[in-house]
Amino acid sequence: MAVKRKKKRLKLPGQKTSVFLNGRLIGFHESGPSLARELREKRRAGTITHEMNVHYNRGTDEVYINTDSGRARRPYIVVEDGKSKLIPSLIEQLKTGELSWSKLVKLGVIEYLDAEEEEGAYVALTEPELLPAHTHLEIDPVSICGVTVSVLPYPEYNSSPRITMACSMAKQSLGTYTVNFNLRTDSRGHIMYYPQQPLVRTRPYKILKFAERAAGQNFVVAITSMQGYNMGDAIVMNRSAVDRGLGRSVFYKTYEAEERRYPGGQKDKFEIPAVTTQGYREEKAYRHLGEDGIIVPESRVSTKDVLVGKTSPPRFLEEMSVFGVMEEKKRENSLAMKSGEEGTVDSVMITDSLSGNRLVKVRMRSIKIPEAGDKFASRHGQKGVLGLLLPQEDMPFTKDGIVPDIIINPHAIPSRMTVGHLLETLGAKAACLSGKFADGTAFHGDKEEEFKAVLRENGFEEYGEEILYDGVTGVQIKSKIYIGVTYYQRLHHLVSNKMHVRSRGPVQLLTHQPTEGRAREGGLRFGEMERDCLIGYGASMLLRERLLEESDRTYELVCDKCGSIAIKDHIKNREYCPLCDSTSLHYVEMSYAFKLLLDEIKSLHIFPRLLMRDKAR
Repeated sequence: MAVKRKKKRLKLPGQKTSVFLNGRLIGFHESGPSLARELREKRRAGTITHEMNVHYNRGTDEVYINTDSGRARRPYIVVEDGKSKLIPSLIEQLKTGELSWSKLVKLGVIEYLDAEEEEGAYVALTEPELLPAHTHLEIDPVSICGVTVSVLPYPEYNSSPRITMACSMAKQSLGTYTVNFNLRTDSRGHIMYYPQQPLVRTRPYKILKFAERAAGQNFVVAITSMQGYNMGDAIVMNRSAVDRGLGRSVFYKTYEAEERRYPGGQKDKFEIPAVTTQGYREEKAYRHLGEDGIIVPESRVSTKDVLVGKTSPPRFLEEMSVFGVMEEKKRENSLAMKSGEEGTVDSVMITDSLSGNRLVKVRMRSIKIPEAGDKFASRHGQKGVLGLLLPQEDMPFTKDGIVPDIIINPHAIPSRMTVGHLLETLGAKAACLSGKFADGTAFHGDKEEEFKAVLRENGFEEYGEEILYDGVTGVQIKSKIYIGVTYYQRLHHLVSNKMHVRSRGPVQLLTHQPTEGRAREGGLRFGEMERDCLIGYGASMLLRERLLEESDRTYELVCDKCGSIAIKDHIKNREYCPLCDSTSLHYVEMSYAFKLLLDEIKSLHIFPRLLMRDKAR
């Protein structure tokens, strides 16, 4: 098969190569390749700075020299004539401390390439792969991965979308994000109770000291279906293990209130509001407050309980009393728990804000025990929600009495092509038996044969499969089940922080439709697809209820003569049409959004009429 070669740009006689320095044209040169070669040689010899990068573009016959700041650069071992310049004697000197990294860079053994110079480099992954054409060698193949990918075990065995998912979920895992979390007032923070190091870990994981900030636990995992409760990506979890602390975490949330100053010299005040205060809540809401109006630590609070009692001056200063005498009125402006939240007051901090006002920060603590709907994920993008918590006595068990912590669905593996997940399970099982951590570093991790040998030595089936017994009946399960240990992360998508329901509540001022979002006690959106579904079923009355009666139904007066919206004068107790002064009016049921549309059409100087007709016709 003939291979099409890239056409070289023909160089006209006397035409010179353009030379750019940091994007600016500085002149021309007889030969671009020889200039680039000479600059590299001088850089390696230490004659010019090692922070300079040079690239010759064959297609445009231009040389780009970069020395500006902010370039992303990577170190590579220099290769000459197919041989690495990092010879064994230099490695020995590095080990003894005679040589340093900076010295290797000065000697021209290691050089940093930026994105442009990398375009012209031919890089080998390992030393045995070196060919005369190669220009550079990777220091370690794992260095092609970023920080997040490098801590994942066996990423080269997984499909790329799963690696991307595993990266994004590793950032959502609960662990110990800082050791002094107890002294901080972060807006929100999750701390895992018993974080563990993974049994299969990578070299970058150790180098980056992630073990000191672990964010997960080693779960005993069985891969099998469980009565449909782990259908799809759901998982079945051992309730007894959860009771013993598996996957348990604590959630911290900080509320803050400030005594603000206002232009008229008035200011807010922290206190228990008096009964006469405008907007006073029921007495029960203030039951946890101390004499200073600030909540007492370790108080157990629930929805709408006041954390900091605060009164503010009235919005309008010229408020007169019944007898015409000016009196100081106060407005209730306390800091209270949001709807659907509860917990224990962990700590209260009283300080001054930057503007010099008194500031109170109340940190809430709530223990989050795994429950149905919480999200868990392995380090291979295999995410799933908890579908069932099963008591230990009902879980399947091995002949040695080992009961899995979680059961995942076998269908999750083949289509996702996450072979790394199975390999980690096998490696961690071998690590449990050998007492040594397994190495899952990309391209250089421990091999499957090593794990199989350890399992064989300890009397286990070499592929990690075991015979399990049904926990309910005690009968042996016919097929062998793959069981081992996998590092699982609990993600901060907790069902208790997302659960939301509403029967009635606040509505928007403009459209009179329910508000949006959990924080505003909003309704659940009934969209076009849901509407189409009801139309398909012919459930017209349910559709009417959802989109009219439960949303923004209103009754408006409509003029029989001119078809415009009429008004009711509550002072004169009179109903009339403002356009034709007719009193022949009728109440018409409509959506408030429709009434709003009519008003907006009127603002465009178009007069919409509503033609009245008897319902009986």
